[in-house]
Amino acid sequence: MKTILLVLAVLASGSAMAQEAPQKPHPFNVHDLVMMDRVGAPHLSPDGGSVAFSVRSTDYEADKGINRLWTVATGGGQPRALTAASLNAHDPAWSADGKWVYFLAAHDGRTQLWRVAANGGQPQQLTSLPLAINSYRLSPDGKHIALSIDVFTDCDDLACTRKRLDERKADPATGHLYHRMFIRHWDTWSDGRRSQLFAAELGGDGKPGDLRWLSRGLDGDIPSKPFGDNSEYAFSPDGRTLYFDTRIAGTTEPWSTNFDIYAVPVDGSSRPRNLTAANDAWDGWPLPAKDGKTLFYLAQKTPGFESDRFAIKALNLASGKRHEVDPHWNRSAGPLQLAADGKTLYTSADDHANHALFAVDIGSGKATRIVGDGTVKGFDVGDKVLVVARQDFKHPTDLYTVQTGGENFDQLTHFNADRLARIEFGDWQFYSFTGWNGDTVQGYVMKPVGYKPGHSYPVAFLVHGGPQGAWNVDFHYRWNPETYAGQGFAVVAINFHGSTGYGQAFTDAISQHWGDRPLEDLQKGWAAALKQFPFLDGDRACALGASYGGYMVYWMAGVWNSPWKCFVDHDGVFNTRMMYYSTEELWFEEHENGGPEYTHPAGYSRYNPIDHVKDWRVPMLVVHSGHDFRIPLAQGIGAFTALQRQGIPSEFLTFPDESHWVSSPHDSVQWHDTVNAWLKRWIGSKQ
Repeated sequence: MKTILLVLAVLASGSAMAQEAPQKPHPFNVHDLVMMDRVGAPHLSPDGGSVAFSVRSTDYEADKGINRLWTVATGGGQPRALTAASLNAHDPAWSADGKWVYFLAAHDGRTQLWRVAANGGQPQQLTSLPLAINSYRLSPDGKHIALSIDVFTDCDDLACTRKRLDERKADPATGHLYHRMFIRHWDTWSDGRRSQLFAAELGGDGKPGDLRWLSRGLDGDIPSKPFGDNSEYAFSPDGRTLYFDTRIAGTTEPWSTNFDIYAVPVDGSSRPRNLTAANDAWDGWPLPAKDGKTLFYLAQKTPGFESDRFAIKALNLASGKRHEVDPHWNRSAGPLQLAADGKTLYTSADDHANHALFAVDIGSGKATRIVGDGTVKGFDVGDKVLVVARQDFKHPTDLYTVQTGGENFDQLTHFNADRLARIEFGDWQFYSFTGWNGDTVQGYVMKPVGYKPGHSYPVAFLVHGGPQGAWNVDFHYRWNPETYAGQGFAVVAINFHGSTGYGQAFTDAISQHWGDRPLEDLQKGWAAALKQFPFLDGDRACALGASYGGYMVYWMAGVWNSPWKCFVDHDGVFNTRMMYYSTEELWFEEHENGGPEYTHPAGYSRYNPIDHVKDWRVPMLVVHSGHDFRIPLAQGIGAFTALQRQGIPSEFLTFPDESHWVSSPHDSVQWHDTVNAWLKRWIGSKQ
């Protein structure tokens, strides 16, 4: 199958939104960003003739997103809404006969299971459980359903968990006594519940029968928290077995990445059986073959390293023998899907600043890039067609069809066509240079909106987080370079050592080297950009970063501050030693710094920004959120204290209810307005 080159036509027709009078295009801004409709992952009907998906629109007055379900024929046509905005429906799935679309929506404050006829009609609520449903999956034959629900594992039923939660709420004492970690994770304090798997038979009316607790006795979350979904569990083709992954918590959960894959009979006749106990690293995302004889899954080799390469494994369920399908493919695979003939696996992976869709031949292990340019946000595989959710810098997500075995690539939805027709974006260009260790390093430069040859422009120099991440060609809702281009700034972004999509050795290079190898790449990349792109004004530049990028901004403030007129730091690590004792996922800290802080203090002190505060001199805006438990609030407060005590011009923006990300529409607007005002104060702009 040959690589498909994407040629995007002007998005001027077929919009699902009401047509509006033409307006003069304006530079892209944060208000455009937060109001874009967000198209979700596609779900093909059993016959491949239709696709169901969700679309999140923004209710700016209410400061929230609203989800609706839609369908569209894979042959093209106007999308049709299946649910009203008031229902806030999400997570669609087709019934086995293609007559119904199941989904999740809240009732009385708890997420429950619903369905609606595929040809339209009144949605039907199928469950009224005392607890919320996290996720679900239907069996291929349509006879069973698996549900993930948060419960107290020492309870016998859902009612027991409900009773205990209600009693806690009624108790005037608010203290919570913990006996082990996690005490909190990402943005939520632990209440002692685990996400557990239940199964039930589906009746003729579509309603689940009595629930069977399949994962009882396993001290782990299914799917994983905080971002896991139903791609972490799957039915066998005959519907008799459920495969799932989980990490047994015990007392080691905060410093373990040892997820394993289990098999359990759907009838609950025996306990779950561990299929990957021999591997102490991460095993997950099970996918049974069409004949049920082989289980495909993803596996890492290095315990405690969340950014190790995910290889594709094949397990013979009868013999127990397993092998790596793609040993010569130097990319880290995502969740898998099978072609109809069972000979090809489809997956997505970071690849040279794109997040691409690949077809992996099971026999040879050869990976072929199918959809390459931009970012694939989701996909589904039918007998004759692939449906892909795709975005890039200038286009938020829409659905596209790709004929399996062919070259046709057709846009299926145009949800933001009218908005995009009224917006101007900046153009971008990739460049490369020689970085640390003589390796080739890639970056991109984005021109400001309204760019004119011969003019020079102030620069927003962006440093990505992770640190095992990348600046990909995507339509990002938090760090979107086009928001800076729309304000009249040029943008420089570099995928330094540690970035994903350039091979595992390139990704591995940053561990225990946070402050030297990536810094060398940033320095050389900045110099190369100034040389290659004369419109960049090197005397008017501000460096911005979040998470690891925020760490790097604090580090640069002490060891490489000469080029910069200002800094913006979002949720960055200010004190690497204290970070170990205040964050939650200790496996990350221990891998990145050589072990626990108390046994390897030198690893945490080697590149610690707090040790260079005396050399800080550049004005800095610090942003840090109250519900960020990954990098707690005190890190940002400490940095602001260091700035204020030395009389360095500085401001501190905090969001009490936001996490590591700033997600609400109004908070996002305030974040961008504050950051842009800071940049204009110190380096100006042409807008």
